[in-house]
Amino acid sequence: MTKKEIVKTISEEIGLTQLKTKEIVQKTFDAIVTTLVEEGRIELRNFGVFEVKKRAARKARNPRTGAKVDVDEKFVVTFKPGKEMEERVRQLEEKARQGRLESEQQASGETSPYSSPPQPTSETPNYGSPYSSQPNPPNPGDYGS
Repeated sequence: MTKKEIVKTISEEIGLTQLKTKEIVQKTFDAIVTTLVEEGRIELRNFGVFEVKKRAARKARNPRTGAKVDVDEKFVVTFKPGKEMEERVRQLEEKARQGRLESEQQASGETSPYSSPPQPTSETPNYGSPYSSQPNPPNPGDYGS
């Protein structure tokens, strides 16, 4: 999702113009960056924590040439998601796992105890059901001799 898509979604939800919403979103991002630069940490409840950390100098290897390279120390921004975000992502992961299990079971012909039984289609006659709009099947002796 891009910033433009975020702006569009928010403006539709709260009824502001996209121009005004874009300004608010940009000011929010600017405030986050300014706080990180000045204080090194910003905590957004139910979202997560952004923090500036110093990454130590190290020896690395150029993957193209294989030559050893010195990498200077540098500051990096880290993000640790909050509990609510973690839980929602975990739920997403659980739904994906359940979907994979169901598709594997369907491919192998097994049925999941959590899935509903297959529903009849218009091509599938449902003879003999008191709730069926289909007539009962003919008896072989009904054709007269």
